[in-house]
This record gives sequence, C-alpha cells and structure tokens, in this order.
Amino acid sequence: MINSLINLFFPKVCSACKLLLNDNEKYICTTCRHNLPVTNYHKTNDDFVKKVFYGRAKLEQATALLRFEKKGIVQQLLHDLKYREQQQIGTFLGKWLGIELKETNNYNAIDMVIPVPLHKTKLRSRGYNQVEKFGKEIALALNTEYQDKILQKITNTSSQVNKKRFARWQNNTELFAVTNTQKLNNKHILLVDDIITTGATLEACIAELNKANNIKISIATMAIA
Repeated sequence: MINSLINLFFPKVCSACKLLLNDNEKYICTTCRHNLPVTNYHKTNDDFVKKVFYGRAKLEQATALLRFEKKGIVQQLLHDLKYREQQQIGTFLGKWLGIELKETNNYNAIDMVIPVPLHKTKLRSRGYNQVEKFGKEIALALNTEYQDKILQKITNTSSQVNKKRFARWQNNTELFAVTNTQKLNNKHILLVDDIITTGATLEACIAELNKANNIKISIATMAIA
C-alpha cells in the first residue's frame, strides 16, 4: 500500500522513453530494452573494440555493451546519466553487463575494476562519477574489488560533448596518475568507462596503469560510438 502511494505521487518512468513503468519493470521499460542496440562483442569474441586500440595499447579483452547512435536511445540514456543525475542508469547497465561478463570465461580472472576518474573539480561540481555505479555492479557480478582511489585525473579538461571526433583526438591533453603502483603489480585490471569515441581517454589511462609490473588490462564500457 505504501509503495502504491509513493508511485501515485512519484511515478516511476522509463529512463529512455519517459513513459510510466509497469510494476515488473525497473529503470527501463520492456519495449525500450528490446530496442537497445546491443553489440554482443563479449558473447561472440568479436575484437571490434580491441581494434580501436591496435598499435596504441595492449589489451587482454575489450567490450562495449551498446552501440551509440546520434540522437538514439543510447545517447538519451548516457546524457541523462551524465548530466541529469540519473545514476540508476549506470546501475542498470552495470548489472546487465556484469551478468553477461560473468558468464564468459574471458573475464573470470579480473582482479580489480577501476573506473576512468573525473578531475576532483568536476567531481565536486557534478557530485558523482557517472561510471561509479556501472563499475561497482560489474565488480559485484565478477566477485572482485572495485577501486576508485588508485587512478586519478590530474588535468581538468573541458567537455567533449560538442567537439567533432578528430578534434577530440587532436586536442586530447588528459593526464592521469596512479597513486599506488604496487597495488597493481601482477593484477588483471578491468578499466570501465561510459563511452568509447576516439579511445584517447582510455589510452591515456592505460599508459599510466602500465607503469605497474606484469599488469594485464581489459576494458568494458557502456557504449561505443
């Protein structure tokens, strides 16, 4: 009865289409979920994501849950997650991908999940890292450690939203730092982020993580453009 009253005054709506959710739906309605452009890269052992980084970074495994399409449903979801405090979207996508990664042998040896960090100024302004809940759910599914203190961003770059693809790559000056290299030695790290565009941000993170000894790195993102 209490839940019914809450839903009456604060109705739950789909994070994608904004229509009311049914009682058995959570975050995203059944129709929108079926319409999401899933990649299935991790299910089919497709190296599409790894090819983005060929010659730039060595990766053990790489996947993205969804395909990003201009003005599509994925763009709407990521925009709401990043700029409208809809953190339940990160939870939803993290649980989804986490379950699928657990079912594949390629990700069972992950020792630690690390999110691409925000600069402390941007984190303070936004109030949260949009990748946090996504990463935590994946770590929970894989029964491994989530660590958001080791990798830090030390430059506060401007938003990339309105920049063209080449401009994002050309003007990338993001710098990251590892606070405890010893903790990464001999570990298989899963680096998580929201979206891959040029891959420059992830590449910069990987370069810093590779300062550890005998480290293996895989990546998993919500989407790829």
